[in-house]
Amino acid sequence: MEQKYYEHGTAAERWERARMFFDAKEYTTAAGILDGLVEEVPEQVGPRLLLARSYYHSAQLRRAESQLRIIVERDPVEHYARLMLGRTLERQGRDAEAAPHLRMAAALAGDFPED
Repeated sequence: MEQKYYEHGTAAERWERARMFFDAKEYTTAAGILDGLVEEVPEQVGPRLLLARSYYHSAQLRRAESQLRIIVERDPVEHYARLMLGRTLERQGRDAEAAPHLRMAAALAGDFPED
């Protein structure tokens, strides 16, 4: 498969380029760049989380869910990944599965319900 021009360069250059595409709401293009980057540096949360967000915003919800589950499995207290996973599940109509992730995200953020 032939690489597109924006998939070339160092990891840092591709990270910046992916962020620019994401900020421009070009989520599918950002995901294309980030997919290769995540393969190269699977241990880094930043690229994987932005990949999940790109998938979410481009309605690739199963792919977003998959990336978010990897992050949460590796770092159970990663609050934003928990929140995104909950929202991704909700968007798929899986409210019962979403609820514990949303509660955990709220607790990690210090948002406790007033009794």
